[in-house]
Amino acid sequence: MMNMHHDVPRMGVSVEALPVLGIVPMDIGCVAGTGLHKPETHLRLVHDGNALKGCFTVQDRFVLSCYEGFQSPVYKDSCVELFLQPKPGGGYFNFEFNAGGAMLVYWIEDPLREGDGFRKYQPLSLEACAQVTVRSSLPARVVPEIQEPLQWTLSFVIPVVVLEHYAGPIGDLSGQRWRANAYKCGDETSHPHWLSWAPLDTLDFHRPQCFGELVFA
Repeated sequence: MMNMHHDVPRMGVSVEALPVLGIVPMDIGCVAGTGLHKPETHLRLVHDGNALKGCFTVQDRFVLSCYEGFQSPVYKDSCVELFLQPKPGGGYFNFEFNAGGAMLVYWIEDPLREGDGFRKYQPLSLEACAQVTVRSSLPARVVPEIQEPLQWTLSFVIPVVVLEHYAGPIGDLSGQRWRANAYKCGDETSHPHWLSWAPLDTLDFHRPQCFGELVFA
């Protein structure tokens, strides 16, 4: 398995500026599954010590956003995702956003599948997620599906204090090394697809053993 790593610079900038600053992106281009649609997807990350800021840029087609509610199954829509494991061998967060900006996120300590969930996990509270800023370039609802080519962006700011409530003390991000992976999917679009930054050994995004490394400057 390829050992992926990505450097996250420390910069006091707005997420809206990330696509034009020349920051080296994460290329979410490893194909999982049999889907033929492979939208070009990049994620740019920076931090300011107290928050992780990011912007996904997607060159896409067949864009669909049906779900608008908090903790809805956004992975069924056109979706981008960032999974973060702050401490080696510990739990991880699955931040999932559809193209309209709806969010699903759990704190997962044992990803073994059980029923509709996992052996040990906890959905983040509405209060916690209200502190996460999410902005999309598209409307909250995209129905019917947009068949034509288009570019859309999804930006976010995740304060460290939100993660600390579940993962324990984290502190200033500078100098830290986290495990992570980033994804693009669309399970129930007309052209289902599954892409990752760090390659997977099976079609399952919940594979922390396949995560790459984020290195915070």
